[in-house]
Amino acid sequence: EAVAGSMVGVMAMRTWIEPVVAGSQVASTFYDTALLLVVKNYYNQTNASSSSHVLEDAQQKAVSNFYIIYNLVSGLSPLASAYVLSMLGDRMHRKIPICFPLVGYLGSKTLLLLLILLGWPIEVMYGAAAFNGLMGGFTTLWAAVMALGSLRSSESRRSLRLIIIELVYGLSGFLGSMASGYLFVGFSDHYREGTVLVSCSIACYAFCLLYSIFVLTVPKPAASYPAKPESGKEAASQLPTHTGEAATGSYLASKGSSSSPVLPSKLIIIMLFLSAILYDLAVVGAMNVLPLFLLREPLSWNAVEIGHGNAAGYVIFITSFLGVFVFSKCMKDITMIMIGVASFSTGILIMAFVQWTYLFYIARAVMLFALIPLPTIRSMLSKHVEGSSYGKAFVLLQLSLVTTGIVTSTVYNKIYQNTLNWYSGFCFILSFLVSCLCLFPL
Repeated sequence: EAVAGSMVGVMAMRTWIEPVVAGSQVASTFYDTALLLVVKNYYNQTNASSSSHVLEDAQQKAVSNFYIIYNLVSGLSPLASAYVLSMLGDRMHRKIPICFPLVGYLGSKTLLLLLILLGWPIEVMYGAAAFNGLMGGFTTLWAAVMALGSLRSSESRRSLRLIIIELVYGLSGFLGSMASGYLFVGFSDHYREGTVLVSCSIACYAFCLLYSIFVLTVPKPAASYPAKPESGKEAASQLPTHTGEAATGSYLASKGSSSSPVLPSKLIIIMLFLSAILYDLAVVGAMNVLPLFLLREPLSWNAVEIGHGNAAGYVIFITSFLGVFVFSKCMKDITMIMIGVASFSTGILIMAFVQWTYLFYIARAVMLFALIPLPTIRSMLSKHVEGSSYGKAFVLLQLSLVTTGIVTSTVYNKIYQNTLNWYSGFCFILSFLVSCLCLFPL
């Protein structure tokens, strides 16, 4: 019996998607820091003959323009493959939309390493972004992760299950960000700057790919449903947290009402999509210009300070998890989402007036529940679709967010360039207003 129990435990552990989430996020933070500083150094050398003030402004615009194109390529290229890969994951094997993006990550990060070692032009990274996107990119990978997480949880605990995955993602990002600045500069005397950091990123992605192929197993679809209740009280306790309208709609549907039975659920799905898109627009826009904001005066951060700043951003994964853990016991999903929106809105408004380092960390502290909205929206969405369609539903949401992110990245970078000398925190005020708008569909 003990051997059988241990075997069951091992098989259950093999369904954990968390090692892939952790490894890929550590790799991503290494890569993001390396790319930003490699791009900065590249344009520093290009404009080396200019005066310091002119150099900073030219560098800001050059780096901003690079990221406009890079983010466009990164965002558009998954549109060609994400839905197909997710559909294959639903119909054939759940590992398909996990392994393909990991291969893309490996290839694109290897190109950055070759760029550093061989002195290739920075435009090579546009090709790396395209390859990564065509293999599915983050859009496909994260949708697949959410699908596996939903399959492995009951409806009553799904919000908590998905925020746990986000917690692992955030803790990994925190550790990776703390180490990234030191790895970037720590070996600069012996190797080209960024070589060790990008090599570590490649090694992490290789681990994730090998784990996904040889260790990870897919939980049975039945695991996504709550166990059959033994009493009416237990049945009531396992009902998903819907709004009153959703519950009424489900009841009418089960009774064969003469009105369209699926209309309430479709309306809820549309409202969830709309609120997620508006919230993501606000967050993505602000986070796109934040690294540029940190590089210029009055903060003028270096690699180590940027690593610390990124790490501070990942602390919200811990606080958001604790928020869901506590709030889910006494609040509906919709209330938790609104708390998260209010937290982000207040924090990003403070960020607009940051002039000193300590104020940056205050703004980050106020955003302590900013992560709650999107995973909770995904949890609510999963309660309105069949388990066999999780992959398609999540990738459609992710594609909507990515498409919004493409437009947002371009618009915000252009706004940042045009308001750079007038008021560099204007984009954060804009994000505050947009995040408030997402409360209306909620």
